[in-house]
Amino acid sequence: MTILSKLVGLSRFTGVSVKSALNHGKLSYHTITRLPWWKQPISRSQILKSWKICGFGTGLAAITVRKAACAPKLNKRVDHLRRDDQNASMTISELWELIRPFFGWFFAAVVCAILSAYINIQIPLCLGDLVNGIVEIIKDESKNLRSHFDQLKPSAVHLVTLYIAQSALTFLYISFLTILGERMATKMRSNLFTKFLHHDMAFFDTHKTGELSARLNADVQEFKSSFKLCVSQGLRTFAQTIGCIGSLYFLSPTMTMYTVAVVPGIILAGSAIGAGLRQLSRRAQAQSATASAVSDEALTNMRTVRAFAMEKLESKLFDAELNKSRAMQEQLGIGIGVFQAGTNLFLNGMILSVLYGGSNLISKGEMTPGALMSFLVSAQTIQRSLSQLSIIFGTAIKGWTAGGRVLQFSRIEPSIPIDTGVCIPYHTLWGDIKFEDVTFTYPSRPGHSVFENLTLTIPAGQVVALCGPSGEGKSTITHLLERFYEPQSGRVTLDGKDLRELNVEWLRGQVIGLISQEPVLFATSVEENIRYGRPDATDDEVREAARAAHVDEFVNRFPHGYKTVVGERGAQLSGGQKQRIAIARAILKNPPILILDEATSALDSHSEKLVQEALNNVIKGRTVLVIAHRLSTIRSAQLIYVIKDKKALESGTHEQLMAKKGSMYKKLVEAHNVDS
Repeated sequence: MTILSKLVGLSRFTGVSVKSALNHGKLSYHTITRLPWWKQPISRSQILKSWKICGFGTGLAAITVRKAACAPKLNKRVDHLRRDDQNASMTISELWELIRPFFGWFFAAVVCAILSAYINIQIPLCLGDLVNGIVEIIKDESKNLRSHFDQLKPSAVHLVTLYIAQSALTFLYISFLTILGERMATKMRSNLFTKFLHHDMAFFDTHKTGELSARLNADVQEFKSSFKLCVSQGLRTFAQTIGCIGSLYFLSPTMTMYTVAVVPGIILAGSAIGAGLRQLSRRAQAQSATASAVSDEALTNMRTVRAFAMEKLESKLFDAELNKSRAMQEQLGIGIGVFQAGTNLFLNGMILSVLYGGSNLISKGEMTPGALMSFLVSAQTIQRSLSQLSIIFGTAIKGWTAGGRVLQFSRIEPSIPIDTGVCIPYHTLWGDIKFEDVTFTYPSRPGHSVFENLTLTIPAGQVVALCGPSGEGKSTITHLLERFYEPQSGRVTLDGKDLRELNVEWLRGQVIGLISQEPVLFATSVEENIRYGRPDATDDEVREAARAAHVDEFVNRFPHGYKTVVGERGAQLSGGQKQRIAIARAILKNPPILILDEATSALDSHSEKLVQEALNNVIKGRTVLVIAHRLSTIRSAQLIYVIKDKKALESGTHEQLMAKKGSMYKKLVEAHNVDS
């Protein structure tokens, strides 16, 4: 039982079940003793004996190997989500470009902040006048209080006026900065999102959704908060510091020199520490984005996570990335804390030196009590300002890094612009497509070429099918046709015009329609999902397309009909229902060229028959490209290409290819028939 108790404890620690560990022990023992263990019943005592002899060690080894093997694989998966943000920095000119459209709000906020700082400088001087007046009252033996109060009244009214003005100006500059910050953040998000939408697919192949979402939301929020704080507090405290130093010099030049001697040291120390903290801030924010990407990936693929019972593994993976992020943020916080603590220590010493030096000057008659009061309050204002600046220093580092991370993607220009190029007049568009000596490699996999000198023709108005073994690039041909990617050499033409010369927005929006194997729906109504390709379509047109795709058969059974919300990615619908909505979307778009990427693969036999009838009506008079995995769906195609070995290996009709001796197509059909 001692062995079992240790084993149970081990299983709780490692996540490996006792049964699994015992099996490892049983296997190791009987393998070593060369017993035909698979034929013999194994008793509990034999299992314990096997563990006592050598199974326990082997079981531990199995546990260790499993954990050691899992960790690198998990780390490798997360490594794909990491990005190097060394270039995530922002220049002054880029910051100015963000401010410039809202310069009026910025200027108003700056003026109000400077005026507020000026008033804060005047308040200590006014307090000094009041203190001198009070001292005179104390020294005066006439006890004529009324005349003394009359003398103090102007100074008191002046002080109250300053307090009211300071409060009003604080309200104004904070309000102006709030408006400025929100508008800048809105512009940054809008510009970045527009950039994302205009990037080519290669960009999304190398950048994860969680990372892009972090830039769009968390980083913009961090920049906005930091900008507002730095401008509101930083500008005011900087102006107060400069103004108060002038006031101190006016009150006592000697004490001022001793007091502000520490300021350059603080500035130099801040510059030295700042470089390291900025680097650490970049790493910390990049790690936070990695953790966000891990969680987004798991939540997006929740069905797969559940199907493989990987909840605990995903949780451990996310916790590991969170702990790395936490450690980096803690290091950053400690670094900022060291700087702030040192700054406060110097500044508090400055106040003590003011008290000591001022008392000596008063005893010598070189300074009045009111002047010392003004000097002390001004020195405390400088102390608070510099303390605030040390706090702002850390915030500015985070905000500057966050702004750089946002602008890093805004600087990237898409390699395939979508709003340039020419359009072929609709009445002259035939739909004749040619691939001429196309060589292509995915940018995310530069060492693996998909096609080498691929040549094929898709005649206008015909149904052309692509088939071949999985992974040979059939869907890649449609990606090149929609110009999601550019070939490294060769060209793709439409009616003799190179796709590079055509307007991409026109090509995808009006010429090509796609019904993919995995339909994607948005979290809106059935009606809006069908209308997605043609936002200006009428309700009658939407319903006509739905009837052609047999969508009305199931939508009419919903309580809200076409207003029914389908859920995120169509989660409320079956696979066949989502496929029919996608088909209705393509029918409504009415494109001259139609791509069917196994469009009926998710349908049952009854639905497939209905949709196939609808598709047969839709494809008349169009150029249709069919990607086939089930070869039974392409028998009637007018031209079939077999894609293999990075080229179009064979072409012809079904009958021609079946009659060809040694045909790859014939082998595929025979293999498909055997599987069926």
